[in-house]
Parts: sequence; structure tokens; C-alpha cells
Amino acid sequence: MNKGVVENISPFMTFSRAEWAALRESYSMKMDPEEIQQVKGLNDVLNMEEIADIYLPLTRLIHLHADASQELYRSRSIFLKKQEKKVPYIIGIAGSVAVGKSTLARVLRTLLSKWDLHPRVDLVTTDGFLYPNAELERRGIMDKKGFPESFNVAALLRFLEEVKSGKPRVEAPVYSHITYDVKPGEAQVVEQPDIVILEGINVLQPPRHKGADPEEGVSVSDYFDFSIYVDADEEDVFSWYIERFKKLRETAFRNPDSYFRKYADLSDEEAEAFAAGVWNRINHPNLVENIRPTKNRADLILRKGGHHLVNQIKMRKI
Repeated sequence: MNKGVVENISPFMTFSRAEWAALRESYSMKMDPEEIQQVKGLNDVLNMEEIADIYLPLTRLIHLHADASQELYRSRSIFLKKQEKKVPYIIGIAGSVAVGKSTLARVLRTLLSKWDLHPRVDLVTTDGFLYPNAELERRGIMDKKGFPESFNVAALLRFLEEVKSGKPRVEAPVYSHITYDVKPGEAQVVEQPDIVILEGINVLQPPRHKGADPEEGVSVSDYFDFSIYVDADEEDVFSWYIERFKKLRETAFRNPDSYFRKYADLSDEEAEAFAAGVWNRINHPNLVENIRPTKNRADLILRKGGHHLVNQIKMRKI
């Protein structure tokens, strides 16, 4: 080998925005303006150009993967002489707070549900699997809400196991961003959809290795058929987080039942200072210690620029 040539041993193929947009080919599925407004996050940028250039090719790729996965499952059932069950295709979406995971998840749910082969797409967020605030307080980790230890991972693994085993009806707990807590007695019912999208900051965490519990050798991502990490420079994510907090003063924080009602009347300067404090104390350490290190475990990485639009895509080599 020529010593002057360095072989590219990256597990990913890298695409520019233009290169990725070309992969859409003749796929012309659209979202109307009302649908775009329904799925767009509070301070996200989402328009038809972004959907056409980024999300339509991504949807086409996932469709190809899901179709091939289902065909393999059918063939394996024949080989094993076992009755075929309907098993949902599971997509995991990870990334920092305020990076746009929820918008991506909602866009994918809308676009994927337009395909004839998998019209039923459910979206589940891991927020419902956070321990209730009372339990977080009891454990002394309220200031680590969103860190891996703040989630009931065992319950999340059971949920995924039941979904992936083809159980007809599975329930997931529900979280309220108004009360900032799990809703007691409420559940989201998942009844054998074609695709399940699981969105959460820490869904790509590797398995734990402490103790004798067999579940500690299993990770949430073991149940994924496809996974996506939404990436951006930390300075941009911090800016988006501050702007979102400021906008929430005029929306959710005005709700009398809001956990953050007391922050609704903060000035811009006070809001920025408070949000920056939360970021530096909680979200920044979680990003650096837990979230960002999982990026390269994803099948696909969407990289955003400061304008909140995707400018680079990395796809794992097959």
C-alpha cells in the first residue's frame, strides 16, 4: 500500500445536502402547510424545501429498510415453521435537548404513514419512562432529570420487548410537559402498528454492566431496526435552548397548571440567565457525558447548521 495514501476506515458514508437531496429520485410525497405547522417544534425551522431535500430521501431509505426487514422476518418464519406474527419495525431517534428530535419524529410519522405498506405509525417518547418527580426527589436526582439514571429503564425494556414480540396491546406511560411529571394512571396504547418511532435523548445508551440483573446486559437500542442521531454544534443547541425557553414564557408557561408558571413573567435578561443556568447545570453535562458519546452508535446522523437546517448526513455503511 502507498504509505502516502490514508485509507478511509470510517464506518459512515458522508453526504452533502445536495448529494442527499438527489437520492429522493421521483419520490414526490408532500406535506401541506397545515401538516407542517402541526409537526413543527416551537423554534424549529421546517419548510417544504427541508422536507423535500432531507426528510423525503430519509423516508424512502427507511421504507426500503422496513420492507426488507419484514420480508426477512416472513422468510425466517417459514424456515422455522412458526406462525408469523405482526412485529412492528422500530426506529430510535436520539440527540440533545432542543436539537429538534421531536420535530423529526413527527415528520417521519406523517410521511411514513403515507406509504401503502405501513400506514400505521405510532410515536412514543421516553419522557413517559422517567421516574415520577416524587421518586426523583426521593433518590436525590431531581437535578439529573434526563440523565440515564432518571429513567425506569427496566420498564422501557419491557415495553420494547412486548412490542417486538408482537403482543397485541402494549401500554406506555404518558408524560406532561405542563406539569413536568408523569401522568398517573394514564397510558398510551400501542396495538401492533407497522412502525414504532421511539424518541428520546438517551435511547442509544449502551447496556449497563453492573450487578447480576440480566436486563443490565441489554440496551434499549438492541430493539431498534434503525436509529438516527440529530447532531449540531453545542453553541447552536445552547442558543436554540435559550430561544425556546424565552418563547415558552408566552405559551406553555402561561398555563395555570404549568410547573414553570412562575417563570412566565421573567424579562428577557432574567429568562436568558435562568435558562443558561439550567443548561450549564443539567443539559450540558448530560450532553457531554451521556448523549453525545452515543452518536456513532446510530445508523444515520443528521447534522444541523446554525440555521436549524440539515447540512450533512452520515449513513452507516452496510
